Amino acid sequence: MTYKEMQELLMKELRLYHYPIAVKFFYNQDEVDQFKEKAEFYTPLKPMTFCQWEIAARMKGQTVYSDIDGLGCGNARYSFGWKELDESEIKGHAKYTRDQDQAERFVKTKARLPEGLIGIAVAPLGDIDGIFEPDTVHFYCDNMQAYHLAVDYMAGTDTHPLRPSITMNSSSCGGNVWTYMEQEFNMVPACSGSYNAGKTERGEINVIIPGKKFPAVVDRLVERMENLGSSSITRPGDAFPGADVCKNCPLIIFKKENKGK
Repeated sequence: MTYKEMQELLMKELRLYHYPIAVKFFYNQDEVDQFKEKAEFYTPLKPMTFCQWEIAARMKGQTVYSDIDGLGCGNARYSFGWKELDESEIKGHAKYTRDQDQAERFVKTKARLPEGLIGIAVAPLGDIDGIFEPDTVHFYCDNMQAYHLAVDYMAGTDTHPLRPSITMNSSSCGGNVWTYMEQEFNMVPACSGSYNAGKTERGEINVIIPGKKFPAVVDRLVERMENLGSSSITRPGDAFPGADVCKNCPLIIFKKENKGK
């Protein structure tokens, strides 16, 4: 199955509101050159946040590439290994913590990319065939969509239970970094930064899946559809997510009538 076919399947069967985002961390200049030669992409006109780059990918269907110069978020720069720990980073987290010492300890426990990152691409999943293989696939989705993705990940990769990593003030940038570094499923709420800057006012939750394990999730979805007759886990046989009716309710039942009778 191509990534375009995966995206079409997920958009249809999980009723996704946004395109899944393919994220690529470039450490090799040859790969950057090949990407720029093959892809139709956009670059930030002014420095902005990583979660704002993702707006273009998930809402407008645009591929965005940038290096450090297009990233105006110090927190994301720290997560991507483009900035060392400094007083401004600690001070930026102090509003969440009891004191400066706790802020420093918390920041130091965040996942960080190794040094040497050249640039980052974010793109609609369906647009990356022949362009690059995703390091992570990032969903902005609702609670029930997140649950279905989590269940299919657990079954598809034989992983249970899941242990997501929630950190202060880095849901999109830090969440993708953690998944890339640990090669594990992540599910985190919007942080204060991404809630405001990343347009998550609909209450979306972040689901982030390692690119290498992502095909197994889609394969499991297809397997469920073949075995249960639909993509819905809540009410197998119904279209996603199934009727919002109490389980085994004897009152809300409909009977199909044949024409002419």
